[in-house]
Amino acid sequence: MRFDIITLFPELFAPLLASGVTRRAYASGQVEVRLWNPRDHAEGNYRRVDDRPFGGGPGMVMLAEPLARCLAAIRAARSEGPEGQAPLVLFSPIGQRLDHAGVQAWAGSTGAILLCGRYEGVDQRFIDRHVDVQISLGDFVLSGGEIAAMALLDAVARLQPGVLHDAGSHQLDSFNPALDGLLDCPHYTRPEVWQGEAAPPALLSGHHAQIERWRREQRLAITARHRPDLLAQARAQGALGRADEAFLAQLPLAGGAG
Repeated sequence: MRFDIITLFPELFAPLLASGVTRRAYASGQVEVRLWNPRDHAEGNYRRVDDRPFGGGPGMVMLAEPLARCLAAIRAARSEGPEGQAPLVLFSPIGQRLDHAGVQAWAGSTGAILLCGRYEGVDQRFIDRHVDVQISLGDFVLSGGEIAAMALLDAVARLQPGVLHDAGSHQLDSFNPALDGLLDCPHYTRPEVWQGEAAPPALLSGHHAQIERWRREQRLAITARHRPDLLAQARAQGALGRADEAFLAQLPLAGGAG
């Protein structure tokens, strides 16, 4: 898959592409990333890419024309015709919030063009004409779309085959359908006792059924405490068994057996 990123700060992506376990996805070409600076497609000695907003107010607005030229160059480089064009994604507060299902969908796609907005935003005429999808990370505002683009790239890259040390480890992530959409359980490692606190006996028992039941109950308890909406969703989908409901019923939490 290929992601073309429109950004005024392409240098921000260098550490992401060269660090951590996900670098394998970029080095192998499983996730191809190309960076495009709209300033390279702007006119004049100053290569201006922004201007003051009509109607006044604080901040600046990204100009439509340099973005349109940059987008045209990307589509030419991708050898795209009118049909089968990669979607243009804008990271924006009005976008749909990115979640596990969304990441899985992008991980199985052929890629996209990611537009990282800056300043007060992008000229609406460019958005109306060219943007296909808008994505948000949450109800807060960043100084630019680069961090959001990195989050999407990292989440997609780690789902590619062979990127993680254990090919199935991502199936035990929080929100994964393999965990019925619940939050993951706590994890422990050596030493068995640290600063007077021992690791849970169930994890040291060597009894696989006991270990799995402990983990399941911990996922249920943590989800009930921190994300009861996910628990309600799992219940509505019929993902909770009788043993799960019996465990939840004895928790000192609202939303036990519901």
